[in-house]
Amino acid sequence: MTRVLAVGECMIELTHTGGRTLSLGYAGDTFNTAVYLARLTPPEAVEVDYLTRLGDDEYSAGILGAMRAEGIGTALTDRVPGTQPGLYLVRTDENGERSFTYYRSESPARRLFDGDHDPDLSGYDVLYLSAITVQLLTARARERLWAGLAAARERGAHVVFDSNYRPAGWASADEAREAVRRTWELTSIATPTFSDEHALFGDDSPVASVERLRGLGIPDVVVKDGGNGCVVWDGTAPRLVPAVTVESTKDTTAAGDAFNAGYLAARLSGADAVEAAAAGHVVAAKVIAHPGAIVTDPALPPRA
Repeated sequence: MTRVLAVGECMIELTHTGGRTLSLGYAGDTFNTAVYLARLTPPEAVEVDYLTRLGDDEYSAGILGAMRAEGIGTALTDRVPGTQPGLYLVRTDENGERSFTYYRSESPARRLFDGDHDPDLSGYDVLYLSAITVQLLTARARERLWAGLAAARERGAHVVFDSNYRPAGWASADEAREAVRRTWELTSIATPTFSDEHALFGDDSPVASVERLRGLGIPDVVVKDGGNGCVVWDGTAPRLVPAVTVESTKDTTAAGDAFNAGYLAARLSGADAVEAAAAGHVVAAKVIAHPGAIVTDPALPPRA
């Protein structure tokens, strides 16, 4: 049994289905990956848990119910009295590209690793997080998170990180760059998007991103590049793996999150990096053919 813990924030998702009509769901970047990883792996082989903090309202109860319905463990998800989860709205254009509006400044997930919140990470073989996870935290909480990741690496666990850079969530680009750099130093499996690495570190190509991250000592690197596919370290050199052609793109929300799940699921099953990248593209192609971050598709049934 491989035990995976995803860390971050699950929010209320309101998706425009018309000018004034909204569809309710629950999503968040690391949560999306946790859902698809659970759907793609057998429960007897891979356990998927989620670490976050929720409120005591009905939407928090709905998020917990959604996790359990997907077969995701909630032992490390607690509830902070008097609070409510964050919320975001999604609009998509005619090409399936999305724009977001967030209401999350008081989200209880911002209290992760802060105060007396000190979750036990020691029982997990894989820890998965993103730059959005890191961005949520106070300075003290980030130090506690990084200490936990360092301890995990020392005992042989994998740290999987996606530098999902959203400028609006940071005080400055310099703060984001330093926080992402600190996290890369603790990472063993890197799954970033090229545009984020370009924005933060000035890389001029996905190959340059792969080479820079490999230079940090990260053994497993795949850099996503949208419709251009991805570049993966194949064991000897960077290698392009083309994306899957999609007949109709409905919504690109969670495309990268779904790719990460497909990639990680394949790696956990013993696939090499190139095979895993191809698997990631297949999952992403299924997800962007539907609206919303968490899709209903017979090819991706919930674990539970």
